[in-house]
Amino acid sequence: MADWLGLAAAPTFATMALLTAASGGAEMPCMTAQDASPLSGMVPMYLLMSAFHLAPWLKLVSWQKPSRRT
Repeated sequence: MADWLGLAAAPTFATMALLTAASGGAEMPCMTAQDASPLSGMVPMYLLMSAFHLAPWLKLVSWQKPSRRT
């Protein structure tokens, strides 16, 4: 069960990033400042969290046997 939960994290965060970006970002009011970093906000945070949770997917892909083509 824990393995499946680990696999669920990356797609969940990627989906949250897409939904947040599609809905307009829902940024905090202080993020509207002129000198705000483009990396600040919810969408980049969700994308980073998705990237950090890719390890179970990479492990799953590395366990797959390559198909032999002749």
